[in-house]
Amino acid sequence: MATTAFATTTSTVVGLGSSSLSSSTARTSKRLSLSSGFLRSPVAAGNPLRLEGANGGKFMCSFQRDWLRRDLNVIGFGLIGWLAPSSIPAIDGKSLSGLFFESIGTELAHFPTPPALTSQFWLWLVTWHLGLFICLTFGQIGFKGRTEDYFEK
Repeated sequence: MATTAFATTTSTVVGLGSSSLSSSTARTSKRLSLSSGFLRSPVAAGNPLRLEGANGGKFMCSFQRDWLRRDLNVIGFGLIGWLAPSSIPAIDGKSLSGLFFESIGTELAHFPTPPALTSQFWLWLVTWHLGLFICLTFGQIGFKGRTEDYFEK
């Protein structure tokens, strides 16, 4: 009884992207028409960048090209703003800049050989440059924030 009910109820199952195209129709038509049971109207397959009114097929981006907004004032003031405090003799009577430049000189004395991993050069290099990049980053935020009124109410 169950097999007869199964045999008598033959229906087609329509899924996404089902199409009733023959091979001759697919060759002659430029646009492929897909139909689905989930969509109300047939969907035309095509390149979304080549639609009419889509800037002639060109890809248009709304990303601001000058995103860095580079300004030499920030670089100059940031470098001066880092050289001044790093030149204060605070580490055993020596400054961070002095220790870093002195370690460059001692490492250049045996030039073809690279600095050892236990050399103080690496500590001064990382510390000096980390301070410089932090100073430049805050300088960029502060300078551009003031010129573009970010901090106003």
